[in-house]
Amino acid sequence: MVFSSIFFLFAFLPLAILGYYGQYVLLGNRLRNLALLILSYLFYLFGAPGFILFLAGSTVFDYAMGRLMDRCERRKRWWLILSLLVNLGLLAWFKYANFMVAETAGYLARMGIDLSGWEAVALPVGISFFTFQKLSYTIDVYRGRCRPIASLIDFSMYVALFPQLVAGPIVRFRDIYGQIGSRVESWTLFYAGAVRFCWGLCKKVILADTCGRFADVIFSLSPGELDTAVAWMGALAYTLQIYLDFSAYSDMAIGLGMLFGFRFLENFNRPYSAVSLTDFWRRWHISLSRWFRDYLYIPMGGNRKGAARTYLNLTVVFLLCGFWHGANWTFVIWGAYHGLFLVIERIMGLRRIPENRLRGLRRLATLLVVVCGWVIFRCDDPGQAARFFTAMFTLTARDMPAAVAGLMDLKNTLLMLFAATTLILPSSGQDDGPLLDTRPFVAATVGIVLFMVLLPWCMAIMASGSQNPFIYYRF
Repeated sequence: MVFSSIFFLFAFLPLAILGYYGQYVLLGNRLRNLALLILSYLFYLFGAPGFILFLAGSTVFDYAMGRLMDRCERRKRWWLILSLLVNLGLLAWFKYANFMVAETAGYLARMGIDLSGWEAVALPVGISFFTFQKLSYTIDVYRGRCRPIASLIDFSMYVALFPQLVAGPIVRFRDIYGQIGSRVESWTLFYAGAVRFCWGLCKKVILADTCGRFADVIFSLSPGELDTAVAWMGALAYTLQIYLDFSAYSDMAIGLGMLFGFRFLENFNRPYSAVSLTDFWRRWHISLSRWFRDYLYIPMGGNRKGAARTYLNLTVVFLLCGFWHGANWTFVIWGAYHGLFLVIERIMGLRRIPENRLRGLRRLATLLVVVCGWVIFRCDDPGQAARFFTAMFTLTARDMPAAVAGLMDLKNTLLMLFAATTLILPSSGQDDGPLLDTRPFVAATVGIVLFMVLLPWCMAIMASGSQNPFIYYRF
C-alpha cells in the first residue's frame, strides 16, 4: 500500500486512527500495541498478501533467538550466528537468486545444467528494511546493549510497524525500546505528525514526481538523442528526484509515527549541502549509514587497525551497501564508486581541512561526485551508464528531443527550479526547515499554506492518477 494513494489517505489511515484511539479510549493503553500490530499486518496484507506468513514467521524466529540468548548465556554466540545466517540467507535468496541465475545461466548451460525452467523468486515488500531491524535487535541483545523483550506482541509490533515497514527509516530496537511500552500520545504531537506527513506528501507528489518525469524521459532516450545539456538535465533531475522522493517518504513515516506517539530519528539532514563524501554519508539515509557503521564497519575494525585496513573496510562496507540496494551490477559499481572516493578523501587528507575553508568549492566538488554516482545508480546497466557519461562530458549540441520539450512548460520549469533549491540550502538546520519553527506566526503560516493550498493540489494530482510509486519501495 502506498502512502500517496487515495485508498491509504481516505480509507486505511482514518480507520487506523479511529481504531487505535477508539480502543485507547475504551481500554486505556493496555492493548494499544496489539491494535498497532493488527493494523500493521492489515497494511502489509494489502500490499503483499503472499508474504504475510513469512513476515510473521521470521519475526517469531528472531523473538525466540533473543529469548534464547538471554536464557543460555554460554550458547548465545551460536544463537546470534543462527539469526545472522537465517536472516541474511533469506535476504540473499529473495533479493539475489534471480540475479545469480541470470548471470550464471549461460555458463551452467555449457556444463549441461539447464535453468530454462527456473521460476522467478518474488521479492517480499520491505524485506531489506525489516531484516536489518530484526538483526539490530539480535545483535544488540548479544552485545548486552538491550534486554530481550518479553512480549511477542510488542516485538512483532516493532518489526511490522506500518509507518516504516516498507521503506524505512531503519528503526533500531534500542532507539525505540522505551517508546514501545511507555510512549505518551498528545494532541500537540499528533498535530506535528499531521503537518510532517502532509509536508512529505506534498514534497513527493508535487516536487519529486515532477523531477521524476524529466528523469524517466531522459534516461529512456537513445544515445543519439542525448547531448550535453539534456544529459546533465537528466542527471540533475534524478539527483533531485531520489532525494525528494526518499526524504518525503521519511517525512511521512516520521509523521505517521507521531500520530501514534512514536518519535523516530531523522533520516536526512540536507545531504546536498555536504562538503565531502564523508559528510554526505553522515547526512544521507542516516539510519542505513549508522547501521552499516555500527554493525559492520566498526566490528570489522573501523579505522583502528591502520590505514590499509581502514581502506579495505570502507570498500567492503560500500560494496555491500550497493548490493543491499538491489541485484544489479550498477548498484555494486555505485557502492564501489563511493567507497573509492571515501578512500581518496582519506589518502589525500581532505577530511582534515577546516570546515569553513574553501567551503563553496568543496560543496560543488562533492555534489559533482554525488550526481555522477546517481547516474550509475539510475542506469539499467553499466553500458548505459558509460553512454550517459559520454554525453555528459563530451560537448555536443542537438535539437532538444520532443519528449523532453513537451515537459518544459511553465509549471514544470518552475517546480524544477524550486526543487533545485535543495542544492543550495545552507548546511546547518534540518530538512524540514520551517516545520520546526515554533514562532506562532510562522507556524500558522506554514499550516495555512500546507493544508489550504498544497494539500488540495496534491489531492488533485493523486485523483488524476499521475503520481509515481516511491523509489525505495523496490529495495
